[in-house]
Amino acid sequence: MSRSSTIKLGLISLALLAFGLFPWVFANPTYTTIAVFTLIYMTATTAWNGFAGYSGYIPLGHAAFFGSGAYAFAVIAANNHLGAGYGLFALIPVAGLIAGLLAIPVGLVALRTRRHTFVVITIAIFFLFQLVATNLGITGGSSGLQVVSPNWPGATYNDPFYYVALALLILAVAASWTIRRSRFGLQLLAIRDDEARARGLGVRVGRVKLTAFVVSAIPIGMVGALYAYFVGQVFPQFVFDPLFDLSIALMAFFGGLGTIWGPLLGGLLLEPLQQYLTFSYSVGDLYLIIYGIIFLAVILLMPRGIVPSVSDRLTNRRSGRDRASPPGQAPAGGDGDVRAGLVPNPGAGT
Repeated sequence: MSRSSTIKLGLISLALLAFGLFPWVFANPTYTTIAVFTLIYMTATTAWNGFAGYSGYIPLGHAAFFGSGAYAFAVIAANNHLGAGYGLFALIPVAGLIAGLLAIPVGLVALRTRRHTFVVITIAIFFLFQLVATNLGITGGSSGLQVVSPNWPGATYNDPFYYVALALLILAVAASWTIRRSRFGLQLLAIRDDEARARGLGVRVGRVKLTAFVVSAIPIGMVGALYAYFVGQVFPQFVFDPLFDLSIALMAFFGGLGTIWGPLLGGLLLEPLQQYLTFSYSVGDLYLIIYGIIFLAVILLMPRGIVPSVSDRLTNRRSGRDRASPPGQAPAGGDGDVRAGLVPNPGAGT
């Protein structure tokens, strides 16, 4: 195993340990509530980036799948008179599959268009979902639906939701990593770079885009179901919220669109900030102003996002040390073995 791979593995292990111990170290319910929402948004952003970042198509309607997962969970639990408890978590994959099935006709319609028109179509379809949920009897209309809440101790009430959200995040990251390094991922990247040329090289563009679109909807439907169970109620204006799409898009661009770690960093930094401002100040939309300022700063200083920009600077610095080293001598900080592949490729999914 190379030195860079060892370092990455060590950092991932430390991150998993830190996330796993978080509810034990910060047992305050306020902190764990913020943590649950943060994990939900990190998962949704990772899933969204798995389509948008790799294909180059920017959807602003994935809140339709978030809301569909939330309503699927609430309706199934209510119609089957299911009691609260750990067993209800089993409905989360079901809600994700329902969101994925709904993504098929949505994708068949929206993906017939090209990139700029695609954005508008996804927004229109999202508002159609919101309108249906507001007027449909099975969803409770504008009154929404109530979800049974488990009778767990108050001090540790958030912990099961936290660990389920963490498991969903791990699954989403594993899926994104697998796609990025697969032949399917290479086809998506080819579509992002030049769709017409990819089609000419034999890529089944329509099928690849639709598959990625559906796959991205499933984790978002799952976290929508988790949200419904955690909050205990589902209202159309909250689960079909246009700010959800703007938030996950901003988090992905902020951290680094098209990378594996960028959406995670964006969600980890921005969602706690939003939750903190909501808890601390009566002005509920203050975080939108802060988001705008942060986004403008990143666009001006690091237009590709934090992860790619930092990776580029580290690569340039390491390349400068390589050029400054005498022939046959390892660069400063190296392990004495100058080989191709020691300098990471900034576009290789960091």
